[in-house]
Amino acid sequence: MLKTGIDIKENEIVKLYPDVLDILLLDQTTKNNILWATDNYEHLGEKYHFTAQILPELITGINCNIIMPRVKKNIFLQQSRSKDMAEVFTPSWVCNEQNNLIDNAWFGNANVFNTGIKKIDTNSWIINKNKITFPENKTWKDYVSDRRLEIACGEAPYLTSRYDTTTGEFIPVEKRIGILDRKFRVINENVENIEEWFDAAETAFKSTYAFEYHGDSLLIAREAMLVTFIENYYYKFIGEPLLKEIQTIAYIVSWNVWQMDGLKGVIPKTCGTKTIKSDNLFGESEIERIQCEGCLKENMFKHNGIYCWIKNWNNKDPETEQEGQKIRFVDLFKSKE
Repeated sequence: MLKTGIDIKENEIVKLYPDVLDILLLDQTTKNNILWATDNYEHLGEKYHFTAQILPELITGINCNIIMPRVKKNIFLQQSRSKDMAEVFTPSWVCNEQNNLIDNAWFGNANVFNTGIKKIDTNSWIINKNKITFPENKTWKDYVSDRRLEIACGEAPYLTSRYDTTTGEFIPVEKRIGILDRKFRVINENVENIEEWFDAAETAFKSTYAFEYHGDSLLIAREAMLVTFIENYYYKFIGEPLLKEIQTIAYIVSWNVWQMDGLKGVIPKTCGTKTIKSDNLFGESEIERIQCEGCLKENMFKHNGIYCWIKNWNNKDPETEQEGQKIRFVDLFKSKE
């Protein structure tokens, strides 16, 4: 079984779960791999440049320690990323307080999953050990299927709190406070049959979304979500899920946790000046350079970059008749025009 510590090793994923790393690296919009989208690795060579794809061989074998959680990176690199890209990681207790506010509104009641504790030297929470109860007009299935989104997710601490991203402290399954963690708690409390449990887990993943700019953080977020599935399966059934089940969850994660410039709705660094070549009436070649209107006017709907696609798993795709209707993320917003 995968060693589920803070730093998930890509070598172990490749060894234990064939094809899973390839799925986790896939960008479903471009059908290529996700991009590095950071300058932090350029000193390693051309294949690690900002717009290069993250390929399996670049992060496995002797390169297995290149990508690691932020808490394990040196202080200079942490500060550099915070300064250059406003990368800030939130303590787990803050994630818990904010997730509690969402659940307070959903349940119409406070402290459903836990009660926050505020002290002078540290902040934490006490888990509610009683089985979660639901309002008269809602069920545990409604909670599991409720759509939630973490924006600019980093390593996705709001979705799954496997460890505190600021201290590196590992958090056991039963004490976790992320959005996906809470859904799994509800599933674990209400389902005993393995097949029904997996169906509910699928629903939990299909209703949990996030996007991130940096490729390394995005991969860590995707890995964390997948390992959360494996850890909860083991917690519930004292065993490991089937490979096909792990691959299925990885596929859903590759759609629901995607790479995007959140201000533009496009794949990072895909906007730019486009060159159009044509011949005039006299047969002479003309070159026209068109700048990105979206970037010039700060209009999210006018970019010439590659807009990101996600899936609404509740609907079938009208073109393929397969599960999951593809939608451009930007189309979820009302046009300014």
